[in-house]
Parts: sequence; structure tokens; C-alpha cells
Amino acid sequence: MTGPAATPTPAAHRPAWLTRNVKVLCGVSFLQDAASELLYPILPIFLTVVLGAPPAVVGAIEGLAEGVASVTKVAAGRLADRFERRPLIGLGYGLAALGKLLIAAATVWPLVLLARCVDRLGKGLRGAPRDALLVDGVPAGQRGRVFGLHRAADTAGAVVGPLAGLALYEALDHRLRPLFWVAVIPAVASVLLVRAVRDPRTTTAGSVAQKETNRVPWRALPRPYWRVLAVLTCFSLVNFPDALLLLRAHDLGLSTAGVVGAYAVYNLAYAALSYPAGALSDRLPRPAVFTAGLGFFAVGYLGLGLIHAPWLVFVVLPLYGGFAACTDGVGKAWISSLVPDREQGTAQGLYQGATGAAILLAGVWAGLVWGADGRMPLLISGTVAIAVAGALPALVRTRTAAC
Repeated sequence: MTGPAATPTPAAHRPAWLTRNVKVLCGVSFLQDAASELLYPILPIFLTVVLGAPPAVVGAIEGLAEGVASVTKVAAGRLADRFERRPLIGLGYGLAALGKLLIAAATVWPLVLLARCVDRLGKGLRGAPRDALLVDGVPAGQRGRVFGLHRAADTAGAVVGPLAGLALYEALDHRLRPLFWVAVIPAVASVLLVRAVRDPRTTTAGSVAQKETNRVPWRALPRPYWRVLAVLTCFSLVNFPDALLLLRAHDLGLSTAGVVGAYAVYNLAYAALSYPAGALSDRLPRPAVFTAGLGFFAVGYLGLGLIHAPWLVFVVLPLYGGFAACTDGVGKAWISSLVPDREQGTAQGLYQGATGAAILLAGVWAGLVWGADGRMPLLISGTVAIAVAGALPALVRTRTAAC
């Protein structure tokens, strides 16, 4: 006589790709992004209105900060393939929290520059190790879902953060500085949650030989990876920091509250589309999904460059959210499918570092030619995106079925 059927455990219904680390790191990113995006949409206004910095400084600060992150990402990626990843992740989120503390205390714009560099240094340290842990043990054909869910959780924080900031902005009689102090709280909470991450790699004093074995020379990375890296880096030269898009929204006539609200709507679209885009990239060629993202980019940039009515920002920015959803996580999944597991940290670090360096240059040139209203750099970048979208299938054509 057979006994009653065993009751399925919750784990039996859990998708294989939804690992403990995926869930924990989604929570970590949600908290950190809630902190970052609470202050990010008001930072350009804080710099220009409160601290008296010109628009060129806004672009330069964001570009230089991304440059610091870019250099760090390359080094962190190589370290992630040789050492434990959790300490790098924890240090990265800790530096981000310190950067927010420095912004809260800033009275002149050079201190904001230092704070943003510290913040981005942390981003550079954590990015590649975190992304390598996210896909640890996950088949290449399911990584779009992993990165899509992570970006959705991360960007959900970017919805909660601005909305909380908007509510506090109204409650605090339109004072900006107290918001920066509030942002420190979820940033610190994200650092504490990193302790729940499990790192299968352990480092001991006797593992020097293994460390050397794990050292991945760049020349060992496959040719399709370099081709994709080159194309995506070139596109990033016209993808300047979003702080300048928010400055354009303010120049069109939106109030500080309006800018924060528009940014929240953008992030809501980004969060809602990230997982579907990632899952779609597991079923369709990832270059095709990325190309669709370039189309959204062109709509967003050209739209912001051509509109004159402030309310249209609430139409254009959500469409622009489709660009981030179709390229951010999808790009990482695309890169991860081009290299073996032991090279994930190096490949992700180099990819994120190279594209970040290109964004540095984009922020500088866009800030310098911004002019009175910012229309020119927006129209240039939108036009280039259309050209890249048309050429992308030919530029990255490979025999690698995984991508």
C-alpha cells in the first residue's frame, strides 16, 4: 500500500535560475537604487540652483564619476575571477553609501564631484563581481531572465526612491538638502544585506596556485566578444548621463517636483519592461532585442530635443525607459553568453568599464555643447542611434548560437 503523495516543497516550484543569490542581490540593488534615485533627479538642480554650477559642470561631474567607475570595473572584473566576490560587493556598496553621505554635507560643487567619484568607485567595485555571482550555476539560455529580474528589482528602487523623495520634498517645505541625508538610510541597509550572499568561491592562504590559474588574459577572450564589445562601446559615445536629460526636462519648464515625477514614471516603465525584455532575449537573438532598445533610445533623445511643451516629457521619458530595459540587462546577458564561466568577471568588468569610459566622454562633450537648451546634443545622439540600430545586425553577426 502506497502512502500519500509527498507535498511538493516551495523549492520544487522555484525556477532553476532563481537562485538564493539572485533573490538576495535583487534586494540589495533595490535598496541601493532607492537611495541613489532619491537624490539623482534633484542633483542637477541642486548643483545649478543651490551651488551655482553651470550645466557643463553637471555633465563633467557625471562623466568623470562614470570614468572612475569604468577604470575600477576593469580591475574588479579581473579580481572577481581570482578571489572571493562577496567582499568586493560589500565594499562597493559601502563606498556608495559614503558617497551619499558626502553629497549631503556638500556646500560647494567640487565636493559633489568627490562624492560622486566615491559613489561610482563603489559601483565599479561591485558590478562585475555581483554580475558573475548572479549567473553562477545558471545556464546561458536562462541568463536573460536573471539579468532582467535583477534590473527590474534595481529599477523598482528607482521608482520608490524618487516618489519618496517627492513626498519628502513637499513635506520639508521644498528644501533639497534633507533629502540627501534620508538617502543614506537605505544605502546602509543594502550594505548589511550583502552578508546574506553566498559565495561558492573561498580563498585561503594556500590557494595562490589556484589564483594564478584563474587569471584570465584578455587575449584569451573569444573574437565574438571583442566584436560585440567594440560596437557597444562605440554606441556609448553618444549615450550621455541621464542627469542631462533631467536638466533638459527642467529647462522645458518642469518644476523640481515635475522633474522628479517624470523620472519616477521613466523608471516605472524601465522596471516594468526589464524582465519581459530579458525573458524575450532568452527566446530571440539578443542583438535583435538590443536593436529594439536603440529604437527606444532614438525616440527618447529626438523627442526630448524636439518637444517644447513640458507635459510631453511624461510621454517621452517612459518610451525612453524601453531603451534601458532592452539594453542594460540584455547587454550583460549577451556578453555572458559569449565567454565561459571562468571568464565571466573579466568579461563583464571589461565590458562595463569600456562602455562606462565612453559614457564619460559622452557626458563631457554633451555638457560642453549643451548651449541654452540642450537640443543639439540630444538630436545628434538620437540620429546616431538610428544609424547604429540599422547597422548592428551586420556589425555583430557571429556564428555563436548562444548570443
